[in-house]
Amino acid sequence: MSPSSRKRSGLTIEDFCAAMERIAPTSLAQSWDNVGLLAGDVSARVKRVLLTIDLTRGVLNEARRKKVDLLLAYHPPIFKPITSIRAPGIDMGALVFECLRDNIAIYSTHTALDAAEGGTNEVMAELCGVGQTEPLEYVDQPGDGEFKLVTFLPEKDVDRVADAIFKAGAGTIGDYTRCSYRIPGEGTFYGGESTNPALGRKGRFQRVREIRIESVVCSRDLSRVVAALRHAHPYDEPAFDLYPLAARPVRGIGRVGPLPKATTLGGLARKLKRATRAPAVQIVGKATTKLSRAIIVVGAAGSLPFQLDLGKRDVIVTGEIRHHDALTIQRTGCSAITLGHCCSERPALKPLAARLKKELSGVTVGVSTADASPFATV
Repeated sequence: MSPSSRKRSGLTIEDFCAAMERIAPTSLAQSWDNVGLLAGDVSARVKRVLLTIDLTRGVLNEARRKKVDLLLAYHPPIFKPITSIRAPGIDMGALVFECLRDNIAIYSTHTALDAAEGGTNEVMAELCGVGQTEPLEYVDQPGDGEFKLVTFLPEKDVDRVADAIFKAGAGTIGDYTRCSYRIPGEGTFYGGESTNPALGRKGRFQRVREIRIESVVCSRDLSRVVAALRHAHPYDEPAFDLYPLAARPVRGIGRVGPLPKATTLGGLARKLKRATRAPAVQIVGKATTKLSRAIIVVGAAGSLPFQLDLGKRDVIVTGEIRHHDALTIQRTGCSAITLGHCCSERPALKPLAARLKKELSGVTVGVSTADASPFATV
């Protein structure tokens, strides 16, 4: 569809899915997760989107009042295999049925947003005052496959040959183009009677000054780039090597980073309670403990923090921790803050809404006011 016809006909569910792939690619999700468009017609128009942590009866009623076309439910409403979708009922299948009946599509982002740049864990890191972070794990991204192309040629021909392979598709790394690396060196050869060397003479052992040039090539462009190299190279038998490259890992789930100086466990817990509006916050450790590093895993911490060598100035910031894991944390001398499962995740919805508004001009994107934790304090 052309941009002009897209503008006339309006944006679709497919456009929304494409925007979410740019923000939180589904390939970042954990293997056990169920993310992406869970229910809906990709060709349907989308004018109003509502973001929520959970799909509940209250959220569905709010979506109806606001005439929403798509619900983004952070937690997947369809997670385990279901045998029926029918109404009335009190199970999740009944809510999914009602969404479909009312033409409300359902999208889930869950652990894809946890791993993404600017996602749930990075939003929590900002609330903690952590600037520079690293993930707890990295994710290998699927792609077309890449190769490192290496060739050798006289210095006077380098720019001409480089221009030829760049034009054919080599040298692209992210948003950068015409990328290469160049190293001077010495090449040797002995040309037989049938050769026509560009440098030196046939029938003699030769030493020549050359430049080694390296550049990255996607597999889909490989044949075109090699053809361009052969055509532009000054040698009658150009030497070149192709090295297959492993997929570049990207930032995965969880975040780790240094805390501001003078941060204490009690002070950080109170700060996060205000920022997240969590009704109850629990800590493991003494409130006066001085902290230097935060290990952030929104939702349920699980075993992820224990991949690290935890120290006495570390704090695990999460939604919930298992009882026996809390005892392990206590024994190590590490600290922890639990904010409540969904209270640790909900702060990411507002920034996500702002990003979607930029991606989907003309679409109304809001955060549910009916979405709430199932727990209450007394």
